[in-house]
Amino acid sequence: MRAEQLLRRYLEQRRELGEQDLVLDGMTVDQVMHLVGAGGRAPPPAQIDERPASPRVAESTPDATWRELLEAQPGEPRVEEVKMARAATLHPSGSTIFETPQLDDLAALVRECTRCPLYRSATHAVPGEGNARARLMCVGEAPGAQEDASGRPFVGQAGQLLTKILAAIKLQREDVFIANVLKHRPPGNRNPLPNEVEACSPYLVRQIQLIRPSVILALGTFAAQTLLDTKLSIGKLRGTVHQYHDIPVVVTYHPAALLRNPAWKRSTWEDVQLARRILDSASA
Repeated sequence: MRAEQLLRRYLEQRRELGEQDLVLDGMTVDQVMHLVGAGGRAPPPAQIDERPASPRVAESTPDATWRELLEAQPGEPRVEEVKMARAATLHPSGSTIFETPQLDDLAALVRECTRCPLYRSATHAVPGEGNARARLMCVGEAPGAQEDASGRPFVGQAGQLLTKILAAIKLQREDVFIANVLKHRPPGNRNPLPNEVEACSPYLVRQIQLIRPSVILALGTFAAQTLLDTKLSIGKLRGTVHQYHDIPVVVTYHPAALLRNPAWKRSTWEDVQLARRILDSASA
């Protein structure tokens, strides 16, 4: 996929999440969407010469399209705007997150990430783990203390319970992919801040793009509200099949909440059975 298409997809996701402002020297998301030819409310910008690179060149040099955009008309004021739009998805190393070809490469970027201050207090980044071709993807909120210590998601008591929940619907941990919205632990397990979610979101979105799961299981209020761009409570989100860019999303309680409230286990069983039925129907 060409770089401008990746940027367009990212901006579409930002807009669908209800975000209208993007820090791009005064440009809004809609203006940048016009810049990449994806529609919006602002007047369309001047055309930029976008001569397509050959597939071989594009594959061997991921930034070829960006160089073409930036060098085609060096006098155009939109050149700087394209540079700033690209910066919104840049890793501090200079790599473009949405051009990362493999999950392992993306995990390496996460481990080196300094896009928000959380890396300073964390012991390890927790990119996520599991089957790169998983049909079910589990998304939680953020790493806890044991996850921070090990660099792996859901390894504490909540993780052990998640493993049992998956086994109840005939899935092993190795069958699924497990990740969190945040890739570094917030100090004291506090709730994630908006700027932290914004910084980490490109990694989660790219993981979903690469895995292409048949179902996403949103574990807990924060993961559900982030994926679905809503303020509704988990009680109102449960029991319905939602959509994240045409991928079914089933919302259930976080395993850590079940440890505190065992009465919710029956509801969680109903939720994961729903996810299992979707998986079965997708493979039928």
